[in-house]
Amino acid sequence: MVRRPLFEVIEPSAGEAPVVVEVPHAGVDVPPELAAPLVAPVRALARDADLLVDELYEQAPSVGATMIVSRISRYVVDLNRAEDDVDAAVVAGDARPARPHARGLVWRTTTDDEPALERPLTREQYRARVETIWRPYHAALRALLDRKIARFGYAVLLCAHSMPSVGRDGHADEGVARADVVPGSRGHTSAHASVIDAVERIAKRRGLAVEHDRPYRGGYSTTRYGRPAVRCHAIQIEIARRLYLDERALVRDTAGFAKTRELCREFVVELASLPAGPLRGP
Repeated sequence: MVRRPLFEVIEPSAGEAPVVVEVPHAGVDVPPELAAPLVAPVRALARDADLLVDELYEQAPSVGATMIVSRISRYVVDLNRAEDDVDAAVVAGDARPARPHARGLVWRTTTDDEPALERPLTREQYRARVETIWRPYHAALRALLDRKIARFGYAVLLCAHSMPSVGRDGHADEGVARADVVPGSRGHTSAHASVIDAVERIAKRRGLAVEHDRPYRGGYSTTRYGRPAVRCHAIQIEIARRLYLDERALVRDTAGFAKTRELCREFVVELASLPAGPLRGP
């Protein structure tokens, strides 16, 4: 049996644009050699994935964008976290300073606070995940952005995500209905204002509610690559799953999916056609 790659780069099928669409969380694959010591329920793997986001943006290459799509579950490696973002209980005997998050690079608990790991990873297991998955993925993403900058004088990274429509237990917005679209730009610092404004303009034109940076300000990719001063602009776009998904059954809403797919295409088209001058800087 031929196994799918851990991640894929999908090049433009039309004239190339300065946009890269990154989809780090749509995957649910768990390579057999990395299955132990994972104990997260199968439903959690799907519920905590950004299901179908890769399909929502599948038209991006036809309008000139390059896509990079992870196929693995974030329970194996969360590619929107820094490589040193590990819970001290996740890696046995690791003396490196670690940020105390139960859901860092390797998740210790699910979003329902069920155990995700039966036991801590060994240092060798952790390093293997970093070296064989995290670093190649981010090296590929960095190379794509550098290529865009070299060709166009700037790059725009669209970090494509979806979110539960209502804040889950334990979140700061527990039980609160979220906006339809949440652009995350680290307080309007990770991209030029024209990029951020374009996302809001498109969503509102379709009658959708927009709230910036709440509850998500942008994760590792937005923070790491969003450097307007060096002509790299990044924005994380969170879409409420109610727009395209039956969140209880975890199946697509056919009509809603079609509308949201067109919304995502419009995001890419608009970002690809922004005036280049301000994005290239002084």
